[in-house]
Amino acid sequence: MPEATPAQTVGPFFSIGLVWPDGPAVVEPGSDGAIAIRGTVFDGDAAPVPDALIETWQADPAPPARAFGRCPTDAQGRWEIVTRKPAAAGGEAPHVAVAVFARGLLHRLATRIYFGDEASANAADPLLAGLRDAERATLVAEPDNRGGYRFDIHLQGDHETVFFAL
Repeated sequence: MPEATPAQTVGPFFSIGLVWPDGPAVVEPGSDGAIAIRGTVFDGDAAPVPDALIETWQADPAPPARAFGRCPTDAQGRWEIVTRKPAAAGGEAPHVAVAVFARGLLHRLATRIYFGDEASANAADPLLAGLRDAERATLVAEPDNRGGYRFDIHLQGDHETVFFAL
């Protein structure tokens, strides 16, 4: 009688079919209004996660009306999406919706990226208004010195990113 294979949260073939070459380029790098949002995914011990997958969705100020990106992390846990800064919509500050997939996760984790240079819009955002200062800080990408924004994702630990129920 054959033995059952061991249960796994995400099989050894997690990345097959999930990654495509132009997935991180929501818009053409260098095109009008293009920005890069980049960061690192960290586990609960603050170690980089080299095999996570980041998906982003946003309201795009130019066609297409809905923008989608997908980027795997590299060996150092780094990821980067090239997109446009989203438009404010429905009384919310400009933000990017994010899903994080990684080994050990049975379901994706959902979070958001807000922009540090949108202080007045962020102050009026209903979701951000419901969070404590330390929680709110985990959702804000700060401008970096490379013409984009930095947004690190901490899956657990002292700097854990705020995640939302699905």
